[in-house]
Amino acid sequence: MVTQVLNEVFDESVTSRRPERPMDEGRGRAHVNTPLEDPRLMGSAIGNSSGWGQVLKAARRVASTETTVCLNGESGTGKEIVARFIHAASPRRRGPFVAINCAALPEQLLESELFGFERGAFTDAHHAKPGQIELATAGVLFLDEISEMTTAAQAKFLRVLQEREFLRLGGTRPVKADIRVIVATNRHLRDAVAQGQFRADLYYRVNVFDIRIPPLRERLDDIIVLAESFLRELSHAMGRPVMELTTAARDLLLAYDWPGNVRELRNVLERATIVCEDGLIRADDLPIAAAPDRAEENSTDLAVVERRTIQRVMRETAGNKARAAQQLGISRTQLYVRLRKYGLAV
Repeated sequence: MVTQVLNEVFDESVTSRRPERPMDEGRGRAHVNTPLEDPRLMGSAIGNSSGWGQVLKAARRVASTETTVCLNGESGTGKEIVARFIHAASPRRRGPFVAINCAALPEQLLESELFGFERGAFTDAHHAKPGQIELATAGVLFLDEISEMTTAAQAKFLRVLQEREFLRLGGTRPVKADIRVIVATNRHLRDAVAQGQFRADLYYRVNVFDIRIPPLRERLDDIIVLAESFLRELSHAMGRPVMELTTAARDLLLAYDWPGNVRELRNVLERATIVCEDGLIRADDLPIAAAPDRAEENSTDLAVVERRTIQRVMRETAGNKARAAQQLGISRTQLYVRLRKYGLAV
């Protein structure tokens, strides 16, 4: 059922797509992205679990509107997948899908990347440049990890949502913002507001329609389906016959906690595809270990307690090793040593 919904949306996106339109010289080209253009995205969008079905059902309901959407979920759960799904099912599907990771840019670059700048706005601004908001005109602007946006950028982006206009850095003429906004976060924004790290007024603007993306450990019905899809994709990319999973390998995939979620699953299978020799992926080819059983959870053995604590903190920090090491009170190097020691993903 879920796969059928995906195919209907993606087919409609392709048949209704028109050629990309050229932009002014020097401004680059706004590319119309659809989920079909990236096999990795299509593979990640597959699933038959009820949780994933509810996500796509909510996404399809909101897609036909201009409502701002907030996607909540751990790192690697597929938030951009859902954002592209909404774009493909929306009236703006012919427009560009522009994604920007707010945590990936230094503070001084985030604003210029978002809003663009005029010539002479700062020392190296030898010519004017449009920002990602302008490049997303008539389409969707996807802001990943919005909780990491600087306070100054938050205040300016609030005006975009309120007034549907903004100023380039160094500019005096307002620029219209004809965009639909989808944001994503692996943190609880309400907690960030309480801690003074996120503006309350911006929170209420971006959290109009929220969708929780369940972690992979809550989507057990999807793990093997996803794994087989990734193996077909990876085998084709490497020019090999499609790899198969042994029963023991399947059992291990289902027993693992997946702190890195769908992204980690693909990476694990990519490594296994490289190391396996006869077209069969065995449990030994997978660089993971089964999650502790109930007996182990009640254990007072120091190693068991340490392993369980590291797993919990890695989940709480959405796989952010620097943050996890800080929370555990150890160095990042020490964390890597323990991750390898306990067979956890590095």
